[in-house]
Amino acid sequence: MLNSSLKKEAIEKLKTALNKYESSSKALQNNAIKLHNTRNYGVDVIAKVEAYINTLANTPKEFEKSFDKVHVNLASFKTLSEISYDEKEMIKLAGGGSAAGVAAGVATAAFAPTAAMAIATTFGTASTGAAISGLSGAAATNAALAWLGGGALAAGGGGMAGGSALLALAGPIGWGIGAASLAAGGFFASKKNKEAAMKADRERVEIVKATKVLDATSEEIMNLRHSTQTLATKLEQSLISFNSLSKSVKSFTDFSQDQRDYLRAIINNTESLSALFMKEVGK
Repeated sequence: MLNSSLKKEAIEKLKTALNKYESSSKALQNNAIKLHNTRNYGVDVIAKVEAYINTLANTPKEFEKSFDKVHVNLASFKTLSEISYDEKEMIKLAGGGSAAGVAAGVATAAFAPTAAMAIATTFGTASTGAAISGLSGAAATNAALAWLGGGALAAGGGGMAGGSALLALAGPIGWGIGAASLAAGGFFASKKNKEAAMKADRERVEIVKATKVLDATSEEIMNLRHSTQTLATKLEQSLISFNSLSKSVKSFTDFSQDQRDYLRAIINNTESLSALFMKEVGK
């Protein structure tokens, strides 16, 4: 048949692109989970620093101001980490019931709860900000799930042209291009060879774009995880070292000038570590 080989080749290329997309999507999810675990370690280290500072008398006001900033930087991450990621709720809340939003919700609800939490904390910590961190309980859960399920398309606008990694994660169903069913062959059965080949090629281009976004974002996430791990480890080691050399000192005013400077450096690094929790990726 005329153009039958063209159609067959287009389908195979589409399937290959879909497989690569799925691999990149899974890699990003795994990297997001690793980042989430590293950030949990960072939260623990920051808590140790704060607990130690609270044992000291006569600490300068600047320390209190620093920890106020730290608490703000960690607020969204903590809130997004504590809510329940229920797949059914995610679909129901996605996009306020809009067809596009529900499509994205169906796609993102396919994530396991652990991956959903990691994705929410990776992409939502900065962008959702006080909007979610100021909420609690069911209100926080609903806001986060609605954002995760439907907010991607609301923010993305015109397909993958938006370039958002969160939108890319919504997948072909979430973009409304139906590539999964195309690759399965259902669409092609009722279409002429040339028309089907052109359609498959257009869908493949969108999938390749999304895959490139996911791969680039995975690199960003890995770099952020490395920075977080390095700073958190350095901070914990500094605290242990300082504490071991000054166990008997219970007041800031009793420290030597060098010790005061060392402790100020610890506080500065604590603030720097918390700032990494607000770093945006995949934009």
